Amino acid sequence: MDLKNSQLDVDNWIKEHGVRYFNELTNMAQLTEEVGEVARIIARRYGEQSEKETDKNKDLGEELADVVFVVLCLANQTGIDLQAAFDKKLNLKSIRDKDRHKNNDKLK
Repeated sequence: MDLKNSQLDVDNWIKEHGVRYFNELTNMAQLTEEVGEVARIIARRYGEQSEKETDKNKDLGEELADVVFVVLCLANQTGIDLQAAFDKKLNLKSIRDKDRHKNNDKLK
């Protein structure tokens, strides 16, 4: 996924269809709501809770995409180059956690 182009795509969508960005607090609340929808599907589909009939047709991919969309909105409106931030974080994790998981007996 090219985050830089995805940020541009979201920005163009907002300008064409969304009128303007919701404010940051509203988008944070939306992000929380979308993550909750992902959690509900995973808890019921893959966890120990039973899934309601009305939830069985919910698309996990679509809900994850909603999370990504709102994250891209927040990055845009706060001036974050998410591609640069992600690349930096992945590099940091690669150095910091180089052998951490390989040496974790709980993962064997």
